[in-house]
Amino acid sequence: MKYLLLAFGIAVSGGAFAQNKPSAVSATNLENINYPYPVRYITLHIQGEMLRMAFMDVQPAHPNGRTIVLLHGKNFCGAYWGKTAKDLSDQGYRVVIPDQIGFGKSSKPNRIQYSFPLLAKNTKAVLDSLGIKKCAVLGHSMGGMLATRFALMYPDLTESLILENPIGLEDWKTVVPYQTIEDWYEGELKQNYDQIRNYQLTFYYDNKWKPEYEEWVNILAGWTMNVDYPRIAWNSALHYDMIFTQPVCYEFENLTMPVLLIIGQRDRTALGKNKAPKEVQSSLGNYPVLGRAAASRIKKSELVELDNVGHLPHIEAYDRFIEPLTRFLKKPQNGFNSATQ
Repeated sequence: MKYLLLAFGIAVSGGAFAQNKPSAVSATNLENINYPYPVRYITLHIQGEMLRMAFMDVQPAHPNGRTIVLLHGKNFCGAYWGKTAKDLSDQGYRVVIPDQIGFGKSSKPNRIQYSFPLLAKNTKAVLDSLGIKKCAVLGHSMGGMLATRFALMYPDLTESLILENPIGLEDWKTVVPYQTIEDWYEGELKQNYDQIRNYQLTFYYDNKWKPEYEEWVNILAGWTMNVDYPRIAWNSALHYDMIFTQPVCYEFENLTMPVLLIIGQRDRTALGKNKAPKEVQSSLGNYPVLGRAAASRIKKSELVELDNVGHLPHIEAYDRFIEPLTRFLKKPQNGFNSATQ
């Protein structure tokens, strides 16, 4: 399929950015988006569809014998781990970065039923294809929910677990009215550049924008101009339903491996918050409270709180994110000493 390239004006500096549009339509599987490392694929047969799952396998120049898997969030793809992967690879770690089915460079199915166990199984299929038997797993946002499910399903494979501002630290369906998949789909069809950027500006970055944030908006906004966007939007709606209906927060006590929580304290992300009763909206997505509660329920946990940082520590405050991550990874696993036990 050929994709039309659309050129738009670039906004001048200042508060307005309505004219700053993405420079190109995002291809359905981001064929026209460069990733920081070579992309490979495995083929999966899921619910009658033959699908391709993309991943990057970053090999260190001087291996330390350890592997870490980086799992992306709902509004992102594996590419946003580029700097993290480089630094970890420089320290000797093999870094595996999947794009989950329905995201990034992976296939966008016509109709499948998504679940976190399915995504965890797909992730393990990538690791099996590489012969990896042990790894640390780092998940951001929705990736934190997936990382938790992966660790619960494959505890012998999961050496340690890192959760960076994971969503799902609370069960929204207990207070937020249920939305059908069609409801989510209708909302996704209305997305455009301005809405996507305004959302990220407000909820991710505290109304403080940096040029390096733009590429993550442009990928999503570029999809809204793609002829296949209805299919992409339907997949996104299914992902939202998965997140909303499949909480992992009740199972934190079952995690047996060392766990690091890196929590930006300014984050207030909560799915469907605007549809919750007014009297409970302000209590949802309170990451300082939720992070401490999660740490208290995980047997071998360490909590790192990042003041004045929002939902994306590894994008917004990279140096403050990478230091506790690398320190945690270097701890001898049999000598792990939890700060919250």
